[in-house]
Amino acid sequence: MKKKIVIIAAITFIGLALVVFTYYQNIFGKAIKKETVLFVNETDNLIDLNKKIAPISNRPNYFLWLASKKSFTKVKSGRYILSKGMSNNDLVNMLRIGNQTAVSVSFNNQDTLEKFAGRIAEQIAKDSIAILNSFKNEQFLKENSLTEKSVLQICIPNSYEFYWTVSADQFRDKLLTEYNRFWNKNRLTKAKDLNMTQSEVITLASIVQKETTKKIERPIVAGLYINRLKNSWPLQADPTVIYAIKEVKGKDFVVKRVLNVDLEINSPYNTYKNTGLPPTLISMPDISSIDAVLNYKKHNYYYMCVDIENFGYHKFANSLTQHNRNARKYQAWLNKNGVNR
Repeated sequence: MKKKIVIIAAITFIGLALVVFTYYQNIFGKAIKKETVLFVNETDNLIDLNKKIAPISNRPNYFLWLASKKSFTKVKSGRYILSKGMSNNDLVNMLRIGNQTAVSVSFNNQDTLEKFAGRIAEQIAKDSIAILNSFKNEQFLKENSLTEKSVLQICIPNSYEFYWTVSADQFRDKLLTEYNRFWNKNRLTKAKDLNMTQSEVITLASIVQKETTKKIERPIVAGLYINRLKNSWPLQADPTVIYAIKEVKGKDFVVKRVLNVDLEINSPYNTYKNTGLPPTLISMPDISSIDAVLNYKKHNYYYMCVDIENFGYHKFANSLTQHNRNARKYQAWLNKNGVNR
């Protein structure tokens, strides 16, 4: 009889131990199959969350049970990195406190605020309309002496750390802070030496950016335009004319060649008809273009033309005669290849 009781007790103990072990494993054992990025939306509830977790979990049935035991009821939106082998307990703790992982937001030379907003909306939770409206906010523009056309200048192409759930205003304000930090004492001194404001430097940099993709050429191109500015010559920069054309034809209108008739467009951005810089930047310049202006190369060039013998680069000239020779070769190449517009 005693032996039977002992056996029953042993079986009971083993059974309880197995139950405890199972519960322990389901709570503290490895659950997540592989490292995964989990996006939790503002509209998600625990059921939605469980549906997203179930396909990547070895122990999906215990997530909701454990959440209730740990009083996890309110879901916090965010971008979470789930590590391979993470337990349900780790998972609940992370999601309950909203311990999300920042995302690296990057952007390059966007031509328009609309394109910029679209690029950013691909990387954070806010849509492009919210981002666009934030940058166009009248109070923000007024407080920072900006306009809808000039506000793009505060966006310095780089990589920035944000939480996926960052608001449009928080994102905008962070870029403004980084813009002000970018303009350190050294850069401000160089801008002053050029007798230019920060906005004017960026405006010229945007033209340099559009003129050449070659970083090695940018200080030369910047020096050319500074020579023209110093001597009160019109810049005669084709990218500004293209900007003026697109203001009429639409931002997606393709201009492969600037025609003589285009040079007569009545626009403050037409630097063939107006001296000095255009009113605002014409695109988003990157840091190399801004620094190319601040550290421009001193030379005697006043003209530039595409080098058809070395595409991507330009031929520079200090006389109109020399420039016209270069220009005729380029025009002949355009005609030969049927490049009309």
